[in-house]
Amino acid sequence: MQLWNGRFKKELDEKTNDFNSSISFDSRMYKQDIDGSIAHASMLAAQGIISAEDLSEIVKGLNEIKTEIENGQLLIDPNTEDIHTFVEGELTKRIGAAGKRLHTARSRNDQVALDIRLYLRDEVDSVYEMLTELIGVITDKAEKYASCVMPGYTHMQRAQPITFGHHLLAYAEMLLRDKQRLADAKSRMNCSPLGCCALAGTTYDTDREMTAKALGFDGVCQNSLDGVSDRDFCIELASALSIIMVHLSRFSEEIILWCSWEFKFIELDDAFSTGSSIMPQKKNPDITELVRGKSGRVFGDLTALLTMMKGLPLAYNKDMQEDKEAIFDAFDTVKMCLKTFIPMLDTMTALPENMRKAAAGGFINATDCADYLVGKGIPFRDAYKTTGELVALCIDKGTTLEDLPLEDYKNICTEFDEGVYDAINLDNCVNNRTSLGGPAPENVLKQVERVKELNK
Repeated sequence: MQLWNGRFKKELDEKTNDFNSSISFDSRMYKQDIDGSIAHASMLAAQGIISAEDLSEIVKGLNEIKTEIENGQLLIDPNTEDIHTFVEGELTKRIGAAGKRLHTARSRNDQVALDIRLYLRDEVDSVYEMLTELIGVITDKAEKYASCVMPGYTHMQRAQPITFGHHLLAYAEMLLRDKQRLADAKSRMNCSPLGCCALAGTTYDTDREMTAKALGFDGVCQNSLDGVSDRDFCIELASALSIIMVHLSRFSEEIILWCSWEFKFIELDDAFSTGSSIMPQKKNPDITELVRGKSGRVFGDLTALLTMMKGLPLAYNKDMQEDKEAIFDAFDTVKMCLKTFIPMLDTMTALPENMRKAAAGGFINATDCADYLVGKGIPFRDAYKTTGELVALCIDKGTTLEDLPLEDYKNICTEFDEGVYDAINLDNCVNNRTSLGGPAPENVLKQVERVKELNK
C-alpha cells in the first residue's frame, strides 16, 4: 500500500507503479532509514509529541526489522514503492498504532535526503580507506625502486632520466588529492535535513539539533527548501569519484604500456592477467583495460546527475529519484576497480634492467650535456644548439652521447673535455637532480616519508 493513497479513489496502474518504484535500488539504504527513524522517534518522545511507550515499541520493532533483514529472515518486498514505505509498513504490521505515529513531523522528502547522506557518508569512508591502502602500496614500491633509473616521457617520447620510484610517487600525489576531495565533500554533506519535512518544516515543536547530533552530523540544513532539494553533495562526490577514475585510468594506461613487449618495464602477476582464446603466447592486462573503460561509466554518472538537477525548481521533484542509481553506481564502480587494482599493483614485478636499457637510448641526457656547457660559461640557448648538433651527429653515426669520442665533441665546441662523460652519465643525471620534487634517490626517499605521513 502506498503511504499517500488516502487522496486517491483508484489503485495505481501496475505499470505506473513499477515505473514509480525505487525499491530495487534504494533498498540498500535500509540500515540508514532505520537509524534515522530511531533518531526521529527518540526526538518526538523527548519533545512530548509521542509517548515513551510508543518510542519503546518503535525502537524495538525497528531494531528487530534491521536484524532480520541482515540475517536474511526478512526479505524486502520488491513490490513496495520504496524502502521507507517497506520499513514503515512492516513496523506498523508488527506494532500497530505506534508505528503509524513514527512519521509525525517528517516527510519522505527529508527522510530520503537524510538516508542518502548517511549512506554516502559510509561510502566515502570506504573509498577513503581503499585509497589509503593503494597509496601504501605505491610508497612501498617507490621506496624499493628509489634508485631504479628509467626514462621520463613527454609527448610519449623519451625526455629525461628519472627513477621508477619517482614516477610512482606522482600517482601517490594524485591519490592524496583524491582523499582530500572526498574529505572536503563529506564535510559539506554532513548536515542533517531531517525536520525540513516536505519543504516548509513543521508546526510541531521539534528539536532538529537533537536528531542531527544523534546521527553524527555537524549541524542542520538551515533552509527547509534547500534541505530537501539539495543534491550538490551527490554531484560533488561523483566529481571526486570521476577524478579518481581519471587517475586510475592514467595509471592503467601506463601499466598497459609498461607490460607490453615494446616496453617490458614490468610483469603483472598471472592472477591479474588473462590469455587469448587463439594466441597461446598472450598475457593480457585485462584488469587495467577494464579500469580504463569503466572510467567512462563513472563520468556518465556525473553527467546524469548534473543533467538531472540543472533545471529543477524548488523544492523536491520526482526527477531527483534518479540521484541514487547514478551515485550508487559511481561508488560501486570505483570500489570494484580499487578492489582489484590494489592487489594487482602490489604483486606487480618491476624489471629494472629493461628500464635502464630504455633510459640509455633516446638521448635523454641531452639536457645535462647542455647544462655542462652552461657550467663552462656558455649561454644556455647556445649550449642547447650545440647539443642539438651533437645529437644529430650521433644519429648519423648510429651512436650515443656516452659513446661519442671526445674529438667529435671538440669539433663542435672546444669547451668540451673529459668531464662531459661524468655529466651525461645516467646515474649522475638522476642523482644530481636534487631540486625539490626532483627524481634524485635521496629526494624520492624523502617524498616517500612525506606521503606516508600525509596518508595516515
